[in-house]
Amino acid sequence: MAEAQGRRYDVPEADAFTRAYWDAAAEGRLLIRRCAACGRAHHYPREFCPFCWSEDVTWEDASGRATLYTWSVVHRNDLPPFDGRTPYVAAVVDLAEGPRMATEIVGPGELCAGAELEVTFREGVPVFGRADASGASGASDASGA
Repeated sequence: MAEAQGRRYDVPEADAFTRAYWDAAAEGRLLIRRCAACGRAHHYPREFCPFCWSEDVTWEDASGRATLYTWSVVHRNDLPPFDGRTPYVAAVVDLAEGPRMATEIVGPGELCAGAELEVTFREGVPVFGRADASGASGASDASGA
């Protein structure tokens, strides 16, 4: 019912600052922010560095590689569009560039802490799937099933 009114609960509303992030995601690119003052990368996007508070922070393309930190299989969620995706895997991953990111794991494969993952995109939203030995994502179908 809420989704019928145009409201989605799985993505925030883009504003002038985050539009670059969401536009890149729609193009299949994952962006992070990097501080020129201390050199550290961070995610979620902020207009200042959460480590040294510098405002000298810029957008940077992330590699799309990550390792699985933790996850939980969600069997019930009544909010659209999650209600049609259950069960799904909510997860936290460590991006290769350093930041930790909340996401969803899609595609087949056993999960274990430290598993190598690669970003893919579902309707302009970054999600992660298992990376195989060749470096290609094991999540070619990002349907969330």
